[in-house]
Order: sequence, then C-alpha cells, then structure tokens
Amino acid sequence: MISKLSLEDRDTVQQIWSLQHMAYPLEAERIGFMEIPPLQDTFDTIRLSGETFFGYVNEDGDIIGAIAVEPEQKQVTISRMMVHPGHFRKGIAGILIQHVLESYREAPKFVVSTGTLNTPAVNLYEKFGFVKDHVFEVAPGVELTEFHLYL
Repeated sequence: MISKLSLEDRDTVQQIWSLQHMAYPLEAERIGFMEIPPLQDTFDTIRLSGETFFGYVNEDGDIIGAIAVEPEQKQVTISRMMVHPGHFRKGIAGILIQHVLESYREAPKFVVSTGTLNTPAVNLYEKFGFVKDHVFEVAPGVELTEFHLYL
C-alpha cells in the first residue's frame, strides 16, 4: 500500500533513514562513488528536508520502498527513490513512480537524476517515458544523467 509519509513521526523518519542506508550503497557501488548525498543523510537532515515522501508499506507496517518529491510550480523533481534490497524486482519502484505521476498529474514536467551507470534505474525511468536531458559530472569519473518527462 502507498502512503504519504509524515516526517513528524520519529519511527517513520528512522525507517526512511534505515531504508536509505540499505538501498543507496548498492547504487553507490554501481556508479563507483560512495559519497552520494543520501548516504550522508542523518535523521535530522531527512526530517528537515522539506521533501514530500511516499512509502510502499507492507502488511506489517514496514516501509519497504520510498520515493521523495519536491513539487514546484513548473516541475516536480523526484529527489529520492529507494527499495529494500530484499524486495528488488517486485515492481515496487514502478508503483511508486506511477503514484507520483498520478498524484501530480497537473504538473507539466517531471525531473529525475540517477547515476549514468545505474542501469536498472535508467531503464526504469525510460520505461515510464522519461527522456535523457543531459549528463553532468559530480566527481572525477562519476556522471549523473538527468531525465525529463513532459505531460
């Protein structure tokens, strides 16, 4: 089930932090850069992020997938996407993206970035119609690709 997550709830923030620290090391390995921003987050940086989080919550109340967005007037930026490694390849990330696209259907544009070498994420975003806009280097030899989707 998809739920909007409250950053006022300590347990929710702790679950997001834990999920991030299980999921993002795998992306960091894939792109060859262990200093990606989500791995630098603390409980407080997540709580005070100002992002809107949606979670895929299992029947036990555990958050096993989450997506965060930053809605603005002219676009919605997907700022985080994470799935518990024990639940990869179950369609959770796609369900979360679909939820965001439906929740912000009035938005003219969606933006998301991922490591250029993160093939599973690149394929997922392309599957939903996101198109590569540009590539930029964030550290020597480490590139991110920004994708756009216009509705």
